[in-house]
Amino acid sequence: MHVLPLRPPSAALPQRILLVENSRSYTRMVAEAIEQKLGLPVTVAATLAEARDALESHDDWFLALTGLVLADGNRDAVVDFFLDRGLPTVVVSGVYDEDLRRRVLRRQIIDFVLKNAPGSLDYLLWLVQRLERNRRVSALVVDDSSSARAYAAALLELYGYTVVEAADGDAALAALEADSTIRLAVVDQEMPGMQGIELARRMRSVRTRDRLAVIGVSGNEDPGLVAHFLKNGANDFLRKPFSREEFFCRVSQNIDQLELIGSLQDLATRDFLTGLPNRRHFLEQSERMLAKLLAEGEAVTVAMLDIDHFKHINDTWGHDAGDQALRAIAAAVAGHARPQDLVARFGGEEFCMLVPGLARDDAHAYFEGLRHRIDTLQIMVNEEEVRVTVSIGITMATPQDNLSRLLCEADRCLYLAKAAGRDRVQPSWTPAASAA
Repeated sequence: MHVLPLRPPSAALPQRILLVENSRSYTRMVAEAIEQKLGLPVTVAATLAEARDALESHDDWFLALTGLVLADGNRDAVVDFFLDRGLPTVVVSGVYDEDLRRRVLRRQIIDFVLKNAPGSLDYLLWLVQRLERNRRVSALVVDDSSSARAYAAALLELYGYTVVEAADGDAALAALEADSTIRLAVVDQEMPGMQGIELARRMRSVRTRDRLAVIGVSGNEDPGLVAHFLKNGANDFLRKPFSREEFFCRVSQNIDQLELIGSLQDLATRDFLTGLPNRRHFLEQSERMLAKLLAEGEAVTVAMLDIDHFKHINDTWGHDAGDQALRAIAAAVAGHARPQDLVARFGGEEFCMLVPGLARDDAHAYFEGLRHRIDTLQIMVNEEEVRVTVSIGITMATPQDNLSRLLCEADRCLYLAKAAGRDRVQPSWTPAASAA
């Protein structure tokens, strides 16, 4: 469906975080920050015994944040406790010890964070959020060396990514075509057949920069290699051998950039209040969609919807009630739309739809179903139920039609629906039942 969701979809993934630390003031600060800013539930424990009880009381654990100074366990025992249970773990230490940091990071620990360093809380919040989001992202590792491929894949899996592996360029392109969740590709240069730079170039013909980050990798010391990778579509470059921390930082930075681009695109194309596509997005998408559908001989219906007596809702119950009504109707429209339909908030209390593949009677029934769905909405404002209705004008495209004429005709039909008493669907043709 060509509909932007009202809010980011939440997959059924574990969300609970275990925070193990003997400083009550620190645990309170961290737990409150995570729960308030990230919306993730946090359980606090001061000892390994309390941590064990907590782990046994829930089964939705996502991550552990742990100190290394606990009353019932030394540093190695603390690390072993979490790794033995297969729980992704971040160590948060109050003492900087380079040897300790290196020892910890040689294990399957995600990161070592110095809790008293400036900005450490902000970094910890970013890290938790990044790890939580990574679980919905797939990464592609392309390398003909099975050991190098396995190493990069293991690091990505440690950070929560779902990993797809490919031993050559052809397999990588096939994987990219097959899996729309791949947002990151780590591509080695020195491969037989198609080398990494050529693969990066061909990847760009499949996925644009706002949908895929490509990181080139090579042990070659050629100083021109970085520029060649970047000029052929790569976003970044890593020279082998790379450290685990550098790898994580590079990968995270590139995924952050993709998400930022997505957020900016949302701001440009999505209506902030309802989450539906906005007028600009609808006009851009429907122009292309209409031309394609008409060229294929497909039936196309264009509709304009307007909330009846919307000013009365605002005047009687306030603008917050009006906003609630808009969100409720937007959700009803999005829920009624099929995957192939295009919908948008057109402005104010008006919505627009482009619906392909329905004959006249079916189109009329489709919008009658939507009208009835909205008519039965129950919107509660200060414990009082507010009922809303909509008027809908619809028209069918002819083979030589254009979007401007269709919108004008649908708007004319909407005006007729209002004039005829509102809460009705007014087609530009005579419905079969009325004709009889």
